[in-house]
Amino acid sequence: MRRTRRGHAATEASGEFDVSPLMNLMIVLVPVLMLSMTLTYTRVIDLDLPWSDSARGSADPAAVQLEVRVDADGFSVTDGEGTVIRDIPVAPGGHDFATLALVMQNLKRELPNERDVLLLLEPDVNYQTVVSAMDSIRGFRTRVDGKDVTVELFPVISLGDIPAAGDNDVAAAGDTRGDRS
Repeated sequence: MRRTRRGHAATEASGEFDVSPLMNLMIVLVPVLMLSMTLTYTRVIDLDLPWSDSARGSADPAAVQLEVRVDADGFSVTDGEGTVIRDIPVAPGGHDFATLALVMQNLKRELPNERDVLLLLEPDVNYQTVVSAMDSIRGFRTRVDGKDVTVELFPVISLGDIPAAGDNDVAAAGDTRGDRS
């Protein structure tokens, strides 16, 4: 080494960097970030395909097939044979999910053993409307003995398209559906 004027040794420049401060930062930063990150939860909604005519023929003919139609005008709850149980028009703020939930609760009291509902949709219904309708049909939250519980209404939901005008056969609505048998 060479000496400078004041007697200190001059350091030679080397090609290596001191990465220990960076390593120390990473050792502290990574666990802090991992502890502070929000974990995401994915919810899955189980769906069934609608019954085809061959499978429907083998089912109990006295059973009621509830249908909920969702379109731009609101909801229409029918018995599957064309009889309208209740029409729920669109409220000023959008679709009326609270009224749909009350109608489904009343239907569950009348049909306690029924679990299936066919949800028929117009092609331009948005995703959030479909999910909110399914939540209203599937169950509702209430308090029983001071505890929040979810009461099951119609948990088996099948999706389909609203049949074209004059088309009474749900299976011929033009989408790709299988049969549940």
